[in-house]
Amino acid sequence: MTTILVVDDEPEVVRFVRRGLEAEGYRVLTATDGGDGLRMALTRKPELMVLDLRMPEVDGEAVIAAVLVSSPNTRILVLSAVADAEARVRCLEQGVDILPKPFTIRELLARVRFGLRGAAGKETPDLVLRVGHILLDIRTRKLRIDGSEAALSEREFLLMQHLMRKPDKVCSRSELLSAVWGYDFDPATNVVDVYVRRLRGKMTRDVIQTVRNVGYQLQSA
Repeated sequence: MTTILVVDDEPEVVRFVRRGLEAEGYRVLTATDGGDGLRMALTRKPELMVLDLRMPEVDGEAVIAAVLVSSPNTRILVLSAVADAEARVRCLEQGVDILPKPFTIRELLARVRFGLRGAAGKETPDLVLRVGHILLDIRTRKLRIDGSEAALSEREFLLMQHLMRKPDKVCSRSELLSAVWGYDFDPATNVVDVYVRRLRGKMTRDVIQTVRNVGYQLQSA
């Protein structure tokens, strides 16, 4: 049974989320402050965490940083009413999804299912994707161009995989944000551009073309 840890300093939110998750068959652990939440995350090793960003003792961003150092494969969903765009971007850049408050249980469950799919990894019959001289190994997340090899982070890999499955086609920023981060379009975030720059920094030549005011295109030639 999949274990999910819920951390929020609002008891009514914890009860609401717990009821919804348990109704779907998940095992749910709970904590009402960041310190307890962090200790439970490090000792109980849940597959996914749902936590508030602003909490007493230890805030959500500190919890995220500590958990990802100890267990980098843990999936995290932030529930937050924080309007700070920089805080949202920092979360997204670490591969953390965000669900703004208030939210419905259907929205929550959809985000949880998306996060768990990413944790498990979707099976694919293509073990190596090839576009021209570009190769992407699905098993090892290694990118090869002209004989040079680079290891990709999870989000870099998912972004490159999406672009390689649509060679020479323009992918909008909103499409990439949805496909890679499972996030509705947010004009305040530049996380797609940040990750494209990271990918370019790992390539011997730039094969990702910027399509001004739209998005990006992977060139096959």
